[in-house]
Amino acid sequence: MTSTQDLKDPGYLRSFGRRQGKKLSPARERLMAHLLPKISMDCEKPARAHFAANIDALWLEIGFGGGEHLSAQAAAHPNVGIVGCEPFIDGVAKLLSQVQEAGLENVRIHGDDARQIFPTFKTADLDRVFVLFPDPWPKSRHHKRRFIQTNILDDFARMLKDGGELRVASDHMGYIRWTLTHLMRHDEFEWTAETCKDWQTPPQDWISTRYEEKALAKGDKCVYLCFRRKNRS
Repeated sequence: MTSTQDLKDPGYLRSFGRRQGKKLSPARERLMAHLLPKISMDCEKPARAHFAANIDALWLEIGFGGGEHLSAQAAAHPNVGIVGCEPFIDGVAKLLSQVQEAGLENVRIHGDDARQIFPTFKTADLDRVFVLFPDPWPKSRHHKRRFIQTNILDDFARMLKDGGELRVASDHMGYIRWTLTHLMRHDEFEWTAETCKDWQTPPQDWISTRYEEKALAKGDKCVYLCFRRKNRS
């Protein structure tokens, strides 16, 4: 399992690029200063301790981008606690705006590398993990920076409940092939697809992301992979 100390090691590779774009508006600066500390993950506390007692499931979204998928899922599932990780400050600020506007109380944010909070999740804590349209790092020499790696899947397998779901989506076919290769050879996961339609179309409760909509508008194809965590017995 990746620890916070591991992330300080010389061999540590970031799976993301820049962390900030344009200067935030004054309103979003205020959200970063006042709302973010209230709903940020504390790496010293168990993940479940961040949520109210009525939360009966935990989901994790890694790289939530503009936050539209996470906030819509949180609104649709008020009894699910959703932890979102996003190192890009602009994305964090956008999600904070959505949380405030919708009055969402079941969202928690980690504005940095997702691996830093993996230890806060106990074994079989998570019901669902989303990795939607991650940076594909297309150049061969950068493939080692792709988020889907064997050690990350080991972490997911530990954190997910038996039958828990891992969703990965991308419009980059090289990344899809990479993901399939790693997941198909991992002993703890099984692909739920039975026909081509299962990976060519999103799941029933899918909520589109802005990035996905842009890709589809350009005529690019998107692939939606759903894997199930096998039973531990």
